Amino acid sequence: MRKLACHPLSNLPLPGILTMTLSSLAAAVPVDGRQSPTALAIARGTARYLHALGYCVVSELSLPSGRRADLVALGGDGEIVIVEIKSSVADFRADQKWMDYRLHCDRLFFATIVDVPCEIFPPDTGLIVADSFGASIVCEAPEHRLPAPTRKLMLLRFATAAAARLNRLADPQGHAEFF
Repeated sequence: MRKLACHPLSNLPLPGILTMTLSSLAAAVPVDGRQSPTALAIARGTARYLHALGYCVVSELSLPSGRRADLVALGGDGEIVIVEIKSSVADFRADQKWMDYRLHCDRLFFATIVDVPCEIFPPDTGLIVADSFGASIVCEAPEHRLPAPTRKLMLLRFATAAAARLNRLADPQGHAEFF
């Protein structure tokens, strides 16, 4: 099992591997207007970082419980990571539904900006600090392996959402989002 490496904040990577046009990005990434510019920047930098580590990332993925995860990352070995984005202390305190996410992933991380104190986040989750260009893991998330039926369900949701979004890029009027 591959471990995500922890890096000091001074070594934020700038992988530059996502080169999409604004129109293709808008079509590929579901944005419902609830995300603040800060949350969108955290999502972008975190996704870049996870991509650089070899993960595939889907944003705003509906979970079997009906909740929606900010980022879900799939590793080549089938590992499923959920990243919950919190752009401020108030954002963290107002939203306690993240506890349900643990049931749908092998590891759970929070991602935030450097201005949010790390101490507010639960010690049994991982922590990523990000900006719009990259990210760094401050605290590794403990592993809690998913049961096989839940893993299969999450893999199918991930694949279906990714395929639907890719198809929507090729034919914006022809495909609806499933998850």
